[in-house]
Amino acid sequence: MAHIRLHNVHISFPLYEVAGRSLKKRLIEGSTGGRIGNSQDSGGTVVQALEGVSAQFEHGDRVALIGHNGAGKTTLLRVLAGIYEPALGTVDVQGQIAPLFDIGLGMNPEATGYDNILLRGLYLGLSKREMRKRAPAIAEFTELGDFLDLPMRTYSLGMRMRLGFAVCTEIDPDILLLDEGLSAGDASFVKKADARLREFWDKAAVIVLASHSETMIRNLCNKAILIEHGRVVCTGTVESVLERYKADSSSVALEP
Repeated sequence: MAHIRLHNVHISFPLYEVAGRSLKKRLIEGSTGGRIGNSQDSGGTVVQALEGVSAQFEHGDRVALIGHNGAGKTTLLRVLAGIYEPALGTVDVQGQIAPLFDIGLGMNPEATGYDNILLRGLYLGLSKREMRKRAPAIAEFTELGDFLDLPMRTYSLGMRMRLGFAVCTEIDPDILLLDEGLSAGDASFVKKADARLREFWDKAAVIVLASHSETMIRNLCNKAILIEHGRVVCTGTVESVLERYKADSSSVALEP
């Protein structure tokens, strides 16, 4: 069965030209969810984006990642998707993953839309042969027409989002990774995108959603993880984690 299991995962990012307890360092510390520290290897400064994170996502789980901006939710999604490799700890993944965030990752702005369909598919782990078979359906879903013969740098942001979304959702995933900030263009296309996402929601074995919306979390998820400053504070039912989040005087209230 599909699952993702993390044990003691650490993710850190070096900060160059930031030394000591400078004003710049304090500003960075205040604007990120990670913990600022010193690297023993280089003597430089690092952001500990995730620190000692352990979690299990099993078949049937619909998990909300809760925390303030910069708490580490997006970093954790990128670890689950295999974009970030832990500096320490292990990640055990079973199943095909569809990451519906950073959906332009792996695309080349100088390449045509058709070429980027192939590139993004290869990035997701599909073969060239599979992508050539899927390309017509992807092209039709994008509604981009002749623009697919042009370099992606000529596309608007909405057009790039359409292309990335169409490729990511052409696969039949076991695990769906979502960020509520996903936007796929104009109103008519958003309706198509929402319909496809609803199909995914019913079929996917595991879904992980990073969200600030309490309504979305309550309606769509059966479990939740509270993340603060790159660490897991608690894991449990949606209600219990929301209560813990609200009880923390340093937290910013979720949207209704």
